[in-house]
Amino acid sequence: MKIKKEVINYLIFGILTTAINIISFWLFNKTFGLDYRIATSLAWILSVAFAFITNKLYVFNSNHLDKFSVMKEFTSFIFFRLLSFILDIFTMVLLVGLLQMDSLIAKLIANVFVVIFNYFASKYIVFKPIDNKV
Repeated sequence: MKIKKEVINYLIFGILTTAINIISFWLFNKTFGLDYRIATSLAWILSVAFAFITNKLYVFNSNHLDKFSVMKEFTSFIFFRLLSFILDIFTMVLLVGLLQMDSLIAKLIANVFVVIFNYFASKYIVFKPIDNKV
């Protein structure tokens, strides 16, 4: 039952994180006219901040609140989100730069890869429960 709730919460907050990412990308790129690479970068920063808080508290229910644990989770989270950012940028450059795809459609496709990668990194590495067995 725990896994089912976790997956549902991940999907809900993943959808919200993706919405923040796509909407902010659209605002930066289409409304403010920023280059798609800069818009992707700014959208990434906003969505990662939101994702860390929601993943920690509501998806993986990490109750490690001491400074060391929070910093460890945060740095690990940022590391893996940087890897997914590279995946995001690489996909955008491939689809927009090389294949001349519309940037918003490309962003939607890139987000599919990013969401899958982020789930497995967060579940099995970042917010992995601490095993207290000796």
